[in-house]
Amino acid sequence: MALKFGLIVPQGWRMDLVGITDPVEAYETMTRVAQEAEALSFDSIWLFDHFHTVPRPTQEVTFECWTSTAALARDTKRVRIGQMVTCNSYRNPALLAKMASTVDVLSHGRLDFGIGAGWHEHEYRAYGYDFPDGPTRLKQLRDAVRIIHAMWSEEEAVYEGKYHSVRGAINQPKGAQKPHIPLLIGGGGEQVTLKLVAQYGDACNVGHQTNEVIAHKFDVIKQHCANVGRDYNSIHRTVLMNCAIAATDEEALAKSQPFLRNIPMERLRQSALVGTPDAIRKRIQELEEIGTQELIIFLPDSASLESVRMFAHECMDK
Repeated sequence: MALKFGLIVPQGWRMDLVGITDPVEAYETMTRVAQEAEALSFDSIWLFDHFHTVPRPTQEVTFECWTSTAALARDTKRVRIGQMVTCNSYRNPALLAKMASTVDVLSHGRLDFGIGAGWHEHEYRAYGYDFPDGPTRLKQLRDAVRIIHAMWSEEEAVYEGKYHSVRGAINQPKGAQKPHIPLLIGGGGEQVTLKLVAQYGDACNVGHQTNEVIAHKFDVIKQHCANVGRDYNSIHRTVLMNCAIAATDEEALAKSQPFLRNIPMERLRQSALVGTPDAIRKRIQELEEIGTQELIIFLPDSASLESVRMFAHECMDK
């Protein structure tokens, strides 16, 4: 299977709409990038699920994930659309399943549903959400994915969990895709998250890691699949990577400065795609060789479209 390519569209969370003062123009910038990605034959576009900017909260625009997903679904025609990833804590899972079903229909069956346990404590506190410990958030995620599956498959969903329950919930329409909307579970936790992938996921996402770590995560999923009797090859394996591409190495390094927030300089080239098109093509080949089936990139300057076009023309084998 040929490697697929996805693009994070500029949404504001990572300061990628800075300088656009009119919020309407900021949204139109986001949708222009989505439409250009579609025209350039990217397979998918993705949105983060966050409320205000990083590395620190500012007054810059940050568009909400699911309303933006719905809008982009109508602004595009072919490209698939997903979340990288929905924070389970921010919305009731039964309501979230209903929202996803609606978006899948209005996109004519192009939704990839991404979900994770959540992590951004400051954001939780700012918006008035409780922030339980990691093990609790993972248990909440387990309840949620079971409910979401039930909402997409049963006429009246029934599930009694410790954290979330449904009691005869009806969800019509259930979506356009059969047997149901693809469920992507994001995260790299080996004992719980990757086991949930093997049990319930149609896709996984790991990212911002070296080839060795990514290959190891895939091996962990494979072992979990063997333990639960699941075909490992039925899980679509996606990888998220920061990307800074330019005609020269010096220009690419200058663009990569925002990545140093969570990737040490000495690991930058191993845990991100940074460099000329030739260098990035080599890294893409390595990622494909270790089992990556879809590469999703974040370009800090995607709003200008130049890097989006360079990556598509120089690095995508389409």
